[in-house]
Amino acid sequence: MTDLPTRLLGRTGVRVTTLGFGAMELRDAPRGPELSDQEVERILNDVLDAGINFIDISIDYGRSEERIGRFLSHRRHEYFLASKCGCVVGGAQGEHVHTAQNIRHGVENSLRLLKTDHLDLVQFHRSLTRQEFEQDGALEEALKLKSEGKVRFLGVSGTLPNLVEQIELGVFDAFQIPYSALQREHEEVISKAAQAGAGTIIRGGVARGAPTDWQRTNYMLPGTTMQDRWERARLDELLDGLTRIEFTLRFTLSHPGLSTTIVGTRNPKHLRDNLEFARKGPLPSEVVAEAKRRLSQAGSAPEAVPASSVRPAGAAQATAQAQAQSRL
Repeated sequence: MTDLPTRLLGRTGVRVTTLGFGAMELRDAPRGPELSDQEVERILNDVLDAGINFIDISIDYGRSEERIGRFLSHRRHEYFLASKCGCVVGGAQGEHVHTAQNIRHGVENSLRLLKTDHLDLVQFHRSLTRQEFEQDGALEEALKLKSEGKVRFLGVSGTLPNLVEQIELGVFDAFQIPYSALQREHEEVISKAAQAGAGTIIRGGVARGAPTDWQRTNYMLPGTTMQDRWERARLDELLDGLTRIEFTLRFTLSHPGLSTTIVGTRNPKHLRDNLEFARKGPLPSEVVAEAKRRLSQAGSAPEAVPASSVRPAGAAQATAQAQAQSRL
């Protein structure tokens, strides 16, 4: 048993650790840092040994799939494997093709590399419109793969404004969404996804909490914007002995609609630190409230999502699933 907190991943019924592991850092050169197999084997086994049971991976994360297959396939029963689709096998970084053929080829290639007979969750790696999901059979093919048992659940790595429509479709079991104290634009829609019965996987939940992160551009916002938001809200005044990284991660964990947040690292010490922070759980409610008040005053308020724009899972899910299945 792990001492890490767990939450339900929405209607999947699966309990996942609130701290998940993002495998992008293991992609290797030229897209990432060069890592030896020994380093990769160590960090992956450290992840499972610590009790983390959620691993996020993608076709376009370089050698990550191959390495997880090599070093963790014998422990497959210990982790929930969340992969992606729409990426092009062997393609350029960020290249995506949403045809039925490419969806199937990507999933089946991932199964081979990961040395498993099923992927627990497959997420479309782009925030598509309903028309884009349907026009070349991408969603139909993903549903076929689910009916064949090669995929257990379907999701989307989504962003506004398309997230609202994606939730309403009712066919997706989970959504991966960017969110942190410094990027609160999706705060309301995370709640809407959870209320509709979907699991929520937060990315970027520990990033941008340190000056080194402010030198990079992530999720469409430059690091200078993040630095400006932090400094204008005077968040250093709320740390009370915490590091910026701990404050940022525990702020993210304070969102009641969160199922898990994925944090990628190749550094064993950083992993240990993140585990320690996650075990402490959310920040005190009064600290979260004060941080949000300051961020809002500094002009970093979340984007509102009208309550009427997202229906409960019931009717919307049944209708959309019936329509999608009827096309199979």
